[in-house]
Amino acid sequence: MDLSFTDEDLAFQAEVRGWIEDNYSEELRAKNALSKNGYLDKDGMIAWQKKLHERGWIAPNWPVEFGGAGFTSTQKYIFQMEMAAAGTPSTSPMGLSMVAPVIMAFGSDEQKKKHLPPILSSDVWWCQGYSEPGSGSDLASLQMSAVRDGDDYVLNGSKIWTTHAQWADWMFCLVRTSKDGKPQEGISFIVFPMNLPGITVSSLPTIDGPTVNQQEINQVFFENVRVPIKESLIGEQDKGWTYAKYLLQFERGNAYAPGLRNALSKTKKLASLEQVDGGRLIEQSDFAAKIADVEMRIDSLDATEMRIFSALSAGEAVGPESSMLKCAGSEMQQAITELSLEAVGGYAMPFVEDTFAVARSGANTDLATPVHAAAVAPSYMNYRKTSIYAGSNEIQRNIMAKMVLGL
Repeated sequence: MDLSFTDEDLAFQAEVRGWIEDNYSEELRAKNALSKNGYLDKDGMIAWQKKLHERGWIAPNWPVEFGGAGFTSTQKYIFQMEMAAAGTPSTSPMGLSMVAPVIMAFGSDEQKKKHLPPILSSDVWWCQGYSEPGSGSDLASLQMSAVRDGDDYVLNGSKIWTTHAQWADWMFCLVRTSKDGKPQEGISFIVFPMNLPGITVSSLPTIDGPTVNQQEINQVFFENVRVPIKESLIGEQDKGWTYAKYLLQFERGNAYAPGLRNALSKTKKLASLEQVDGGRLIEQSDFAAKIADVEMRIDSLDATEMRIFSALSAGEAVGPESSMLKCAGSEMQQAITELSLEAVGGYAMPFVEDTFAVARSGANTDLATPVHAAAVAPSYMNYRKTSIYAGSNEIQRNIMAKMVLGL
């Protein structure tokens, strides 16, 4: 395992830092600092993603033949590390990081030509149709039906927790095409536009406060929705479970440590602003010990991630290790939001629903809490999701017990 950076890697690191400095505007920084769920509004996200696309850096993990950045494994890590360290906006993973790899691996040539270019340019927005009421971590129990009728599937059922479905132009979706055999054997992977007759998107308010420009999750209903099989079916019918597992490696197998360092740095700044017993909170031994514990956990995760990405550079695939990263990373995300909540203390009590409005005003107008504390409580509430989405952490531990320990 070689974890040292070459002169070329260090030059690339400087290039990325310079590009961020030139392109990450103060307006975006202010808004992103007050995001309660890790996303900008749609216009902000598209604007940022198009900047990355213009530079050729929107898809660091894509093969060059499809428009990828052509980064080495080390450059991918450096790029992600620098973006996270600067606190840049998240890119929407649904198209770039989730459905695109499946289309590349299992889609037809026609599907690749149709879908990959507009995903790369952020001209088409995607959402994920996986979970259903009663079928979340136990995804194999899904019941949304796709019944063949001539050259079409007819879809009936619903999907839930569908992130940004209200913005989406297309959905990639798991549907039940057979009830024979084991539940996993009758699932197919399909894609279709969201403007088809019979599709209804209903927003789901969340505890962090519903606002139009930060609305995150939805339930999507399907009533006799017709989709053409040739264009919509990815790969083979009833093989969707295999494709779904392939996709989840990309959803779960991300580097968490750089983003965690940035989040913890923000928490330290919060603690340095607050006074406790005549001194700064950051200097109090109990709180400092909690910060040190999280820092050590991040260092440990960072070393693990670098080991895994070093193996990737040698041609190995991400396997059950993605479950380990997801568990450790999501639990530390929650731990940091808990420390931030502790840091601002009573300032978290006046709940700020529209934190982007605070970013626009840039002042404490009509607020009963300082600007720096406005997003802390909403973020804490929102990040309760991280140990549940992408397969709950309990499920991830079962995967590791089976695949790593052989239990």
